[in-house]
Amino acid sequence: MHRRNFIKSSALCAVAVSTSGFIRFDGNHYTGDCETTTDILGPFYRPDSPVRSNLIIKGDSGDLMELTGVINHKDCVTPFKKAKVELWHCSSKGVYDNTSEEFRYRGTTYSDDKGNYSFQTILPVPYEVGGGRIGPAHFHLMITAEGYQPLVTQLYFTGDAHLEKDASSSSPTAKRRLLQIQTLPDGSKKVVYTVGMSDILAVEPTAINRLVGIYRDEKDKLQTMELFAKNNELWMKNEVYGRKFNYIGNNTFQWPEVRPGEMSTAQFEILASGSVKAILNFADREGKREVNVWMKEK
Repeated sequence: MHRRNFIKSSALCAVAVSTSGFIRFDGNHYTGDCETTTDILGPFYRPDSPVRSNLIIKGDSGDLMELTGVINHKDCVTPFKKAKVELWHCSSKGVYDNTSEEFRYRGTTYSDDKGNYSFQTILPVPYEVGGGRIGPAHFHLMITAEGYQPLVTQLYFTGDAHLEKDASSSSPTAKRRLLQIQTLPDGSKKVVYTVGMSDILAVEPTAINRLVGIYRDEKDKLQTMELFAKNNELWMKNEVYGRKFNYIGNNTFQWPEVRPGEMSTAQFEILASGSVKAILNFADREGKREVNVWMKEK
């Protein structure tokens, strides 16, 4: 549908967020549902971090920690070789390096033949996330494996006093991502996070909730669209109810049946200010692409 008519007659569908799994026998062994829910990329992600597994910075304070685990295929048991694993987190002072060429506490590694990956870094700390609210300490992780949706997620640590007051870490879907900290003989720390990839990932309810609200067209402030959540799904309000969109990863939702003149994808960007940018892509009958930007204020 055309850009101006789009607001009146379209709707985003929904991405299911149920993480209830099942166990099945494939003829040789039992396998189960082992993937985790995916999240929306926040404002502190930086692409192209250096390929390195040691993120320790000489002279910086912080408890030394190893993050390690295994990347498996969707059967939960077959190792995935050369999955791309990106890690980023704050310093011991609660600060993210968003601009320097050093990419402090940011790195990329690849799983080995047995699916193993590891990072040497420090334990991040809780920090203020707005309005005087303190969020729990956490790692950000993005795993990219060919044939699967990219997995964007956050890892928390048991015993953190701020877990229960944070909507993301207190969600039932976060239970697999509350990691037990092991203290090694040399005094350093270790956490283990093993994950199975998935063709279609469930989205965190808290991630869906970040996207809801009223958006305005950057070119025409009088044009608005409203996104809302229903049954842990994201919808765009219209005069009837709506049509479905499918989540395809990387903060992007896709229109299931794209016709000339209709929107093909909507990609969201969470800004450091707390605002949300929605980039809507339209394709016309000549195959040309039109891009519209919509903003939701904090």
